Amino acid sequence: MPNILVVKGLTTQFEGEKGPITVVDQIDFKVKKGEVLGLVGESGCGKSVTSLSILQLLDKNGKISGGEVFYNNVNLVSKSEKEMRGIRGKEISMIFQDPMTSLNPVLIIGKQIGEVIEEHEKVSGTVVKQKVVELLKLVGIPRAEEIYYEYPHRLSGGMKQRVMIAMAIACNPAMLIADEPTTALDVTIQAQILDLLRSLKDELDMSILLITHDLGVVAEMCDRVVVMYAGQVVETTDTRTLLRKPRHPYTVGLIQSTPHQSKGERRLKSIIGQVPTPDQFLQGCRFADRCPKAMDICHSTIPPLFELDGQTSCRCWLYDDKKEEVI
Repeated sequence: MPNILVVKGLTTQFEGEKGPITVVDQIDFKVKKGEVLGLVGESGCGKSVTSLSILQLLDKNGKISGGEVFYNNVNLVSKSEKEMRGIRGKEISMIFQDPMTSLNPVLIIGKQIGEVIEEHEKVSGTVVKQKVVELLKLVGIPRAEEIYYEYPHRLSGGMKQRVMIAMAIACNPAMLIADEPTTALDVTIQAQILDLLRSLKDELDMSILLITHDLGVVAEMCDRVVVMYAGQVVETTDTRTLLRKPRHPYTVGLIQSTPHQSKGERRLKSIIGQVPTPDQFLQGCRFADRCPKAMDICHSTIPPLFELDGQTSCRCWLYDDKKEEVI
């Protein structure tokens, strides 16, 4: 399948008190048409900043300082704000991290979804209302005609997330970025939202960039996975390989710290320490001070992404000679 999104060397910086701080550092990944790509890592690894950089939704003190983002072979980094407004919501949509705070509390649900349709499809009145009601029904919201007139505070967390999804797919985008779409929802509602995203992907033929820290969500939803740590890509492979044979010590740690069903008892392990802040990134491998496999070179030199086979790459000095090593 052809690539719908290609990110090359994406670097994002924010202005700090002592100068620019690099938060996302030369990120590379591709999303194929009709594919679900997972972007995985702990909080603070740069996942959300990566997604906001793609759509140029950074705060005023943030900027893309290097790299390219190609959507259907068109470089979005070179686009003006006016041009990006025509792309956001119509070509590429985003479900933001917290549905509780992403909706405007003083506008009715129908008006908020309708604004997206009016902006991109240049229609109004009863046509917009009819389409909004259809969207609410499509995402599984009961009493759609009544919910149209409700305010966000009247809806549950799961209902708000469905509204956010309806807003995101209002103009049938080819690409959907979902930033932690199941955060703050209970387990049963999480499953419903994931089922909804999966069915909408097939029905609308969308590609999805799914940002999450939950490997259970990755196992259920994603075709391929990009693992991020401290602003860098540390491993890229297909989901099956990642879960069965992880290469990078950080990926191994994530999997070992994730509860899962098994016949025997299995004690969960934790990764010592925490993700460094961007102004505390290490000189060498950024995972070195937390890594049980760290060597001298890890503390002095940043490892490149080693290509291990046709579909797996890993940023770790353990694979300098491209020989497999059991971690």
